[in-house]
Formats: sequence, structure tokens, C-alpha cells
Amino acid sequence: MKDKKQTQRLVLGAIMTALVIVLQLLGQFIKLGPFSVSLVLVPIVVGAAICEYKIGAWLGLVFGVVVLLSGDAAAFYAIDVPGTIITVLLKGTLCGLCAGLVYKLLADKNKYLAVMLSAIVCPVVNTGVFLLGCKLFFMSTITEWGVANGFASTMEYMFIGLAGGNFIFELVVNIVLAPVILRVISFNKNL
Repeated sequence: MKDKKQTQRLVLGAIMTALVIVLQLLGQFIKLGPFSVSLVLVPIVVGAAICEYKIGAWLGLVFGVVVLLSGDAAAFYAIDVPGTIITVLLKGTLCGLCAGLVYKLLADKNKYLAVMLSAIVCPVVNTGVFLLGCKLFFMSTITEWGVANGFASTMEYMFIGLAGGNFIFELVVNIVLAPVILRVISFNKNL
């Protein structure tokens, strides 16, 4: 029985992996500010909740790899290649890992709360690690971009011009779809 559950989780993880790849590639056509929106955070939360945090981390890593290979990080590659790779892979992996850990921690107490907080944690970690990576690896260029775009300070540009629109979009989508995520999870009680 344990092998069957493990196989089901791996198959679902593979399906979610394909979904993450397709949605990230489609998301390239929807831009808020200078970057594409991440449509993949919902499947990352679903995968992290149903298949546990390791699959969540895997889905986040796949998300990061697709971002790197699709050209969505090209502006940052021009500044610092290792910094870009570290930031993008870390933000993806950690958003999936943290969503899965939050769900695991709370699911036995309250599934709705577990899903809602996982859905919130995912974009918060994704954006937070991105902003931290900006500060560590790209700050001088970000300052120039902020000035060129008419922002009063670098921090204002980072939070409003660079990440704000995407973060709000991703957060709202996750919160609105949290009940759907809960339904999907409830269909998979045997996993």
C-alpha cells in the first residue's frame, strides 16, 4: 500500500511538473511591470500540499529553471550570471518548500487555514527572495533603473516598480483560488 501511495505521489508530481513548465511558458505573455507574472504558484501550492514539501521544492526548482532558460531573467544575466542563477533557483525552490512545510504544519488542525496560509506564503517567499537577491547581487543597477524610471528611492522602485504589481497579482490569484486548491486536495485524500 505504501508503494502505491508513493507511486501516486510521483505521478502527480510529474503531472504538476509538466503543468508548471507549460504555465510558466504561457505566463511570459502576461507582463506586469518589467517581468512576466508567475502563473505557476497555484500548482506549486497544490503539489506541495498533496505530495508534500519535497515535491513542492522540486516544483519550485523547475519553475526557476524554466525562468532561467526562457529568457525571463535576461536583464539580470547581463548584470551578474551567478547572482541571477542563485536568486532565481532559490526563490522558486524556497517558495515551494515553504508552502509545503506550512501546509504540513497546519493541515491536521485546519485544512482551510493550511491551504490559505500556504497560498499566501508561496508568493511572499518568491518575491521576498527575489528582492533579497536584488539587494545582494544587483543593487547598483537597480538604483540606476529606479532613477531612470523616475522613482524617488531604490527601495520604492524595488517594491513598487520592480516587484509590486507581480506580487499583488500572484497573491490575489493564490488567495482567490485557495478554495479550489482545497477542493483539489480533498479529492486526493488517499495520497
